[in-house]
Amino acid sequence: MYMKTIPAKLKSFIRDNSIIARSPGRINLIGEHTDYNEGFVLPAAIDKAAYFVLTPRNDNAIKLFAVDLEKGFETTTDNVQKIKNAWPNYILGVVAQFQKRGINVSGFDAALMADVPIGAGLSSSAAVECATAIALDKLCNTSLDRFTLVKMAQKAEHEFAGVQCGIMDQFASAFGKSGYAIRLDCRSLEYEYEPLDMAGIKIVLFDSNVKHSLASTEYNTRRQQCEEGVALISRHYPEIKSLRDVTLSMLNEHVKEKKPLVYQRCKYVIEENQRLLAACEDLQKNDLHAFGKKMYRSHNGLSKEYEVSCTELDFLVDCVKNSPDVFGARMMGGGFGGCTINLVKEEAVESLSKKITEDYYKHTKKELKTYIAQTDDGSSLINAK
Repeated sequence: MYMKTIPAKLKSFIRDNSIIARSPGRINLIGEHTDYNEGFVLPAAIDKAAYFVLTPRNDNAIKLFAVDLEKGFETTTDNVQKIKNAWPNYILGVVAQFQKRGINVSGFDAALMADVPIGAGLSSSAAVECATAIALDKLCNTSLDRFTLVKMAQKAEHEFAGVQCGIMDQFASAFGKSGYAIRLDCRSLEYEYEPLDMAGIKIVLFDSNVKHSLASTEYNTRRQQCEEGVALISRHYPEIKSLRDVTLSMLNEHVKEKKPLVYQRCKYVIEENQRLLAACEDLQKNDLHAFGKKMYRSHNGLSKEYEVSCTELDFLVDCVKNSPDVFGARMMGGGFGGCTINLVKEEAVESLSKKITEDYYKHTKKELKTYIAQTDDGSSLINAK
């Protein structure tokens, strides 16, 4: 059992036979839009999490309560299906995955709450799914391995939430380790823990408080452009199946003149993979200055070549890029809104946040939200005592 403080609001839902699970949100330090190109990502679990209190019942009822929303939902184990009301789907989708494996899930009461900000790109949905998965694994006494639970949580997102996410979010939530980032190979799903010595440094997330409508359509367009680049190259190199195996020389020879925009997109992805692997070497040397420079280059590529940033995100990165108190910064996530991630000297966090908040409002007339995070361990059961 992993000893963590249980939120006070959840304690009234705990019974002697309750199962309590916790699963964190995540950040991604570098490696954006590389996952669907079979590249690398570098996420880390953070100290903001979803908490799930599950209490077995003697019948087949499923009674859910979202503490933060003050909303309930009821169904039965023989009527687990996707519903219009969004939040229960993250739980019901995981129940359905157990049932698809022929596992008998008994009725239960469950209370959910989280301190992972919703809509900030910190994967609050993956945190809920992973917490549900490890609680149900305990309830059903199935002892499924952690990676199987991750894949079940991902499937829940696909089938019930309707989001075709990669595996990074659930993987980071389940496999996170305090003091480390995870270098995840999105092709083989092999992973390594990379040391993240953050002594005197905080991870600061500036939430732009915008989400432009371009996000979903442009995301699909970027995927298609990457696939188009691979198709052009595979005519000459049939063994090439993804951008993971494409070199810049191949790109220059077979794509640059024919499809300049496709070339630009693919070039970013190839260089981002190279940046990530080099950034891991920086972490191994505990050279956060070199690591931070790669974060800035990553943002520049996302903004100018992949074109998934926006004026608000660019403004937030421009605000800090010359500050001696900031090692590195970039947009994080799919783009067109959401957060920038910043590595900031601890003693400067308060003054920097105040200044950026004021400057951001003057420039955009939008309120800036700030979240301060540190790395933490992944999904776990909590001892109530």
